[in-house]
Amino acid sequence: MSEERLRKYIRKEIKSIFEERDYKKEYEEYHSKPEQKNRRAGRNAARRKMERLGKVKKGDGKDVHHRNRNTSDNSSENLTAIPKSKNRSMK
Repeated sequence: MSEERLRKYIRKEIKSIFEERDYKKEYEEYHSKPEQKNRRAGRNAARRKMERLGKVKKGDGKDVHHRNRNTSDNSSENLTAIPKSKNRSMK
């Protein structure tokens, strides 16, 4: 790659990093869909359930993990509290 093309590529990448997100558009195109609202409600229900059981608290740095990775299965046996960093790094 020539030096000039490399400079253009780097400028383009830097610009894309610092562009602001369009949250309104993002909500309209993704988060407002009924399917996504139901999934979010299920995740919130799991969190509330674990709060009632005393396993998590607001601001404790923990996520509610679904052991079988089925987020619609909020049975007590399927839920566990783990650190955010561990839960969000799972593949």
